[in-house]
Amino acid sequence: MLRALQQEQVIAYPTEAVFGLGCDPDSENAVNALLALKQRPWQKGLILIAANYEQLKPYVNDSALSDTQRETLFSCWPGPVTWVIPARPETPRWLTGHFDSLAVRVSDHPLVQQLCLQYGKPLVSTSANLSGQEPCRTVAEVRMQFGPSLPVLEGQVGGRLNPSEIRDALTGKQFRQG
Repeated sequence: MLRALQQEQVIAYPTEAVFGLGCDPDSENAVNALLALKQRPWQKGLILIAANYEQLKPYVNDSALSDTQRETLFSCWPGPVTWVIPARPETPRWLTGHFDSLAVRVSDHPLVQQLCLQYGKPLVSTSANLSGQEPCRTVAEVRMQFGPSLPVLEGQVGGRLNPSEIRDALTGKQFRQG
Protein backbone atom coordinates (compact mmCIF):
# COMPACT_ATOMS: atom_id res chain seq x y z
CA MET A 1 0.00 0.00 0.00
CA LEU A 2 2.84 2.41 0.77
CA ARG A 3 4.25 2.04 -2.74
CA ALA A 4 0.80 2.66 -4.27
CA LEU A 5 0.44 5.84 -2.18
CA GLN A 6 3.93 7.01 -3.13
CA GLN A 7 3.04 6.44 -6.80
CA GLU A 8 0.01 8.75 -6.42
CA GLN A 9 -2.48 5.90 -6.68
CA VAL A 10 -5.88 5.68 -5.02
CA ILE A 11 -6.27 2.81 -2.54
CA ALA A 12 -9.14 1.26 -0.59
CA TYR A 13 -8.87 0.36 3.09
CA PRO A 14 -11.18 -0.69 5.93
CA THR A 15 -12.35 1.90 8.47
CA GLU A 16 -14.64 1.76 11.50
CA ALA A 17 -17.83 1.27 9.43
CA VAL A 18 -17.09 0.99 5.70
CA PHE A 19 -14.18 0.76 3.29
CA GLY A 20 -12.63 4.10 2.46
CA LEU A 21 -10.96 5.36 -0.68
CA GLY A 22 -7.78 7.22 0.08
CA CYS A 23 -4.68 8.80 -1.37
CA ASP A 24 -1.83 11.17 -0.58
CA PRO A 25 -3.43 14.50 0.43
CA ASP A 26 -0.44 16.46 -0.89
CA SER A 27 -0.72 15.05 -4.42
CA GLU A 28 -3.13 16.99 -6.63
CA ASN A 29 -2.85 14.19 -9.22
CA ALA A 30 -3.85 11.53 -6.68
CA VAL A 31 -6.75 13.62 -5.31
CA ASN A 32 -8.02 14.31 -8.84
CA ALA A 33 -7.86 10.58 -9.60
CA LEU A 34 -9.84 9.84 -6.42
CA LEU A 35 -12.46 12.48 -7.27
CA ALA A 36 -12.81 11.10 -10.80
CA LEU A 37 -13.12 7.53 -9.51
CA LYS A 38 -15.69 8.58 -6.92
CA GLN A 39 -17.49 10.91 -9.36
CA ARG A 40 -17.38 13.61 -6.68
CA PRO A 41 -17.05 17.37 -7.32
CA TRP A 42 -13.93 18.96 -5.80
CA GLN A 43 -16.02 21.82 -4.37
CA LYS A 44 -17.49 19.56 -1.66
CA GLY A 45 -14.11 19.17 0.05
CA LEU A 46 -12.66 15.99 1.51
CA ILE A 47 -11.91 14.37 4.85
CA LEU A 48 -8.40 13.60 6.09
CA ILE A 49 -7.97 10.56 8.31
CA ALA A 50 -4.90 10.22 10.55
CA ALA A 51 -3.21 8.15 13.22
CA ASN A 52 -2.90 11.15 15.57
CA TYR A 53 -3.55 14.88 15.78
CA GLU A 54 0.07 15.77 15.06
CA GLN A 55 -0.35 14.40 11.52
CA LEU A 56 -3.24 16.83 10.95
CA LYS A 57 -1.51 20.00 12.22
CA PRO A 58 0.13 20.86 8.85
CA TYR A 59 -3.38 21.15 7.35
CA VAL A 60 -5.51 22.76 10.08
CA ASN A 61 -5.19 26.07 11.91
CA ASP A 62 -4.67 24.70 15.42
CA SER A 63 -4.38 28.23 16.85
CA ALA A 64 -8.03 28.88 15.89
CA LEU A 65 -9.09 26.37 18.57
CA SER A 66 -9.46 27.21 22.23
CA ASP A 67 -8.13 24.78 24.83
CA THR A 68 -11.72 23.73 25.56
CA GLN A 69 -12.46 23.07 21.87
CA ARG A 70 -9.24 21.05 21.57
CA GLU A 71 -10.17 19.02 24.66
CA THR A 72 -13.57 18.26 23.08
CA LEU A 73 -11.84 16.95 19.94
CA PHE A 74 -9.44 14.82 21.93
CA SER A 75 -12.26 13.38 24.05
CA CYS A 76 -13.69 11.84 20.84
CA TRP A 77 -10.41 10.70 19.31
CA PRO A 78 -9.32 8.25 18.28
CA GLY A 79 -12.80 7.39 17.11
CA PRO A 80 -15.64 7.88 14.66
CA VAL A 81 -16.13 11.66 14.97
CA THR A 82 -14.94 13.91 12.15
CA TRP A 83 -14.32 17.53 13.14
CA VAL A 84 -14.40 20.49 10.76
CA ILE A 85 -11.54 22.82 11.73
CA PRO A 86 -10.40 26.07 10.08
CA ALA A 87 -7.77 25.19 7.48
CA ARG A 88 -4.32 26.72 7.26
CA PRO A 89 -4.08 29.27 4.42
CA GLU A 90 -1.63 27.03 2.55
CA THR A 91 -3.90 23.95 2.70
CA PRO A 92 -4.64 23.03 -0.92
CA ARG A 93 -8.08 23.83 -2.37
CA TRP A 94 -8.25 20.28 -3.70
CA LEU A 95 -8.72 19.24 -0.05
CA THR A 96 -10.88 22.08 1.30
CA GLY A 97 -13.09 22.57 -1.76
CA HIS A 98 -14.85 25.92 -1.56
CA PHE A 99 -14.53 26.01 2.24
CA ASP A 100 -11.98 27.71 4.52
CA SER A 101 -12.07 24.67 6.78
CA LEU A 102 -11.10 21.02 6.58
CA ALA A 103 -12.82 17.89 7.89
CA VAL A 104 -10.39 15.69 9.85
CA ARG A 105 -10.52 12.55 11.94
CA VAL A 106 -8.15 10.46 14.05
CA SER A 107 -9.19 6.87 13.42
CA ASP A 108 -9.21 4.10 15.98
CA HIS A 109 -9.15 1.37 13.30
CA PRO A 110 -5.83 -0.48 13.79
CA LEU A 111 -5.13 -0.85 10.04
CA VAL A 112 -5.75 2.86 9.41
CA GLN A 113 -3.54 3.74 12.37
CA GLN A 114 -0.76 1.48 11.08
CA LEU A 115 -1.04 2.75 7.49
CA CYS A 116 -0.94 6.43 8.47
CA LEU A 117 1.97 5.87 10.85
CA GLN A 118 3.95 3.96 8.20
CA TYR A 119 3.17 6.55 5.53
CA GLY A 120 4.01 9.37 7.94
CA LYS A 121 0.97 11.50 7.25
CA PRO A 122 -2.82 11.47 6.96
CA LEU A 123 -4.75 10.12 4.00
CA VAL A 124 -7.69 11.51 2.11
CA SER A 125 -10.69 9.46 3.19
CA THR A 126 -14.04 9.13 1.47
CA SER A 127 -16.39 6.17 1.48
CA ALA A 128 -15.61 3.51 -1.11
CA ASN A 129 -18.64 3.63 -3.36
CA LEU A 130 -19.58 4.93 -6.75
CA SER A 131 -22.08 7.76 -6.83
CA GLY A 132 -25.52 6.37 -5.93
CA GLN A 133 -24.19 3.00 -4.73
CA GLU A 134 -24.04 1.70 -1.16
CA PRO A 135 -20.65 2.06 0.59
CA CYS A 136 -18.51 -1.10 0.41
CA ARG A 137 -18.15 -3.11 3.62
CA THR A 138 -16.02 -5.99 2.29
CA VAL A 139 -13.02 -6.46 -0.01
CA ALA A 140 -15.32 -8.34 -2.43
CA GLU A 141 -17.71 -5.37 -2.63
CA VAL A 142 -14.79 -3.01 -3.33
CA ARG A 143 -13.62 -5.26 -6.17
CA MET A 144 -17.17 -5.49 -7.59
CA GLN A 145 -17.61 -1.69 -7.70
CA PHE A 146 -14.08 -0.65 -8.65
CA GLY A 147 -12.55 -3.68 -10.38
CA PRO A 148 -9.53 -5.82 -9.59
CA SER A 149 -6.84 -3.23 -10.33
CA LEU A 150 -7.60 -0.91 -7.39
CA PRO A 151 -5.11 -1.59 -4.56
CA VAL A 152 -7.06 -2.81 -1.51
CA LEU A 153 -5.71 -3.17 2.02
CA GLU A 154 -7.10 -6.52 3.12
CA GLY A 155 -8.94 -6.42 6.42
CA GLN A 156 -12.27 -6.14 8.17
CA VAL A 157 -14.25 -2.98 8.80
CA GLY A 158 -15.00 -2.17 12.43
CA GLY A 159 -18.37 -2.87 13.96
CA ARG A 160 -19.95 0.54 13.34
CA LEU A 161 -23.05 0.66 11.14
CA ASN A 162 -22.93 4.35 10.18
CA PRO A 163 -20.18 6.55 8.72
CA SER A 164 -18.49 8.99 11.07
CA GLU A 165 -20.39 11.81 12.69
CA ILE A 166 -19.31 15.24 11.40
CA ARG A 167 -19.26 18.28 13.71
CA ASP A 168 -17.97 21.85 13.60
CA ALA A 169 -15.01 22.20 15.98
CA LEU A 170 -15.73 25.88 16.68
CA THR A 171 -19.49 25.71 17.32
CA GLY A 172 -20.16 22.02 18.04
CA LYS A 173 -22.90 22.05 15.36
CA GLN A 174 -23.59 18.61 13.90
CA PHE A 175 -23.43 18.34 10.08
CA ARG A 176 -23.94 14.57 9.81
CA GLN A 177 -25.19 12.11 12.41
CA GLY A 178 -22.94 9.13 13.07
